Amino acid sequence: MENIPLYILLIILFLLLILSGFFSLSETSMMAINRYRLKHLAKQGHRGARLTSRLLDKTDRLLGVILLGNNLLNTASATLVAVIIAMLFGQSELALLMGTICVTFAILIFSEITPKVIAAAYPERIALFASYILTPLLKIFYPVVWFINLFVSGLLMLLRLKPKQSAATQTVSTEELKTLVLEGGHFIQKKHQSMLLNLFDLETVTVDDVIVPRSLVEAIDLTADDETIQAQLLTCHHTRLPVYRERVDNIVGIIHMRKVLNLMKGGPVTAASLEQAMQKPYFIPSGTPLFSQLQLFQENRKRIGLIVDEYGEWLGLVTIEDILEEIIGEFTTHAPTLANTYHKQEDGSILVEGSTLLRDLNRKLDMQLPLNGPKTLNGLILEYLQDIPESGTGLNIADYPMEIIQVKNQAVKTVRIHPVSVKAAQ
Repeated sequence: MENIPLYILLIILFLLLILSGFFSLSETSMMAINRYRLKHLAKQGHRGARLTSRLLDKTDRLLGVILLGNNLLNTASATLVAVIIAMLFGQSELALLMGTICVTFAILIFSEITPKVIAAAYPERIALFASYILTPLLKIFYPVVWFINLFVSGLLMLLRLKPKQSAATQTVSTEELKTLVLEGGHFIQKKHQSMLLNLFDLETVTVDDVIVPRSLVEAIDLTADDETIQAQLLTCHHTRLPVYRERVDNIVGIIHMRKVLNLMKGGPVTAASLEQAMQKPYFIPSGTPLFSQLQLFQENRKRIGLIVDEYGEWLGLVTIEDILEEIIGEFTTHAPTLANTYHKQEDGSILVEGSTLLRDLNRKLDMQLPLNGPKTLNGLILEYLQDIPESGTGLNIADYPMEIIQVKNQAVKTVRIHPVSVKAAQ
């Protein structure tokens, strides 16, 4: 090399550093690229994405060719610097030391740190481009890579280590999916984001979280006189009504108002004609996850179910609309008895019925009441006090000041939530 001009050696050194930087770029970008985005591009027919996917399917081979090229180029750079130092300063040990320090600094700056920072910022662009170069290089140097990987595999076996599957084949948990949805806020409309998050919650939320309590359910008593039944049918606010005999917990069927209208064409509706037109009740065990119940409604072609506890006692009902509202928000028109459960006062406080579901309170009033215990505000207060309170009792649950306004039949009927705790009523 003594006959080669110095400037040529410097140009070769510069090229070696640049080529080494390419392998550093490739390594970081390949490891940092979004595997799910890569799969999407590959399915769309993007050639670079397909090449990248194939390379990542064999991570050991990919890293083998990258590190082989990177280390060969870095070693060549260090050797070339030693030659340049010898040409300029002879066998000076001090000059050789300074040259080693300089080439190490140059490799770190131009071949390692800077390329990897750039690759981490733009992994997709760089990885897709690098795949066109790495694919033929892997074919050319495959024998060398295969030979090196033999020793790597032997060392891993000696250490009793089994490398995990590539990230592309790893499963994603529900919580990780939630994080992906939340972090994708710039790309997903807020309404769609909310719907996706609600879908994930269907596995953890049960029918007890959206139940319409038995005390709020409109039902028809077959033992009542025909005039009472007729009046109740004409003033009801629902398309489907439970039908019971003598006791409200003795449900014998469900009647659809469409069938009632057909009956009315032939004259007044009687208990006997109502009993012939009603359907068998569909019972749901308490604690059934909403997602499972949504599937069961679909399979059984039902829209309403009666929730029963472990003793067979009827607790309330749930409809398919209640489950859909957990996903997309309210969209149906509720009966007046269910719609006006929140009454904002002039002082900013809000009167809330004790039978209100805690999930509704959290969603509509932007509160953070605990959901891992009782399902209603009444149940939460009774659990907190461990006693039946009196009217006027004040308490603070989860930093929300409350005042009990009315107690009736051993249950809290009305609660005032003070403005300090309420952020916004929707």
